[in-house]
Amino acid sequence: MILFSVFSSIALVSSVMVIRAKNPVHSVLFFILVFFNTSDLLILLGLDFFAMIFLVVYIGAIAILFLFIVMMLNIKIAKIHENVLRYLPVGGIIGVIFLLEIFFIVDNDYIPILPMKLSTTYLTYTVYAEKIQNWTNLETLAMIGAIVLTMHKTTQVKRQDVFRLLRMFRKTQE
Repeated sequence: MILFSVFSSIALVSSVMVIRAKNPVHSVLFFILVFFNTSDLLILLGLDFFAMIFLVVYIGAIAILFLFIVMMLNIKIAKIHENVLRYLPVGGIIGVIFLLEIFFIVDNDYIPILPMKLSTTYLTYTVYAEKIQNWTNLETLAMIGAIVLTMHKTTQVKRQDVFRLLRMFRKTQE
């Protein structure tokens, strides 16, 4: 119970810091911390598979892609001039709607239990397996594209041209 309280409080503080951080890179790092703590909570609940899915999918793909985008755009630290209280009513309404949705979902009388042929797991591993594999290939391609776009050839970074060095080595042996 103590670990659950620690992980959930760190996740809550980190999620607030995602919004409050002035540097976008710090926001993404707090976002990653939220997912780490959420996966720790899932491990404490005995849902190891879902915890690993959180780590691989959310941190491995989405959060790293956000980090690449923020680094690629080269956003400077923004100064917040707007009043935060201006957004409080809209945020409060959205928060109340989410809270009501959670209470509606917890009441199991309204949610019918699906038969096995319509369950998400069955459909994922039988009907949509090829589409999921194609989607993972597309995500991999997008991540490689983000890496290639962020790599700049600059004169300030010293690099080695291995093929040129090998050609020069062959000439010295003659």
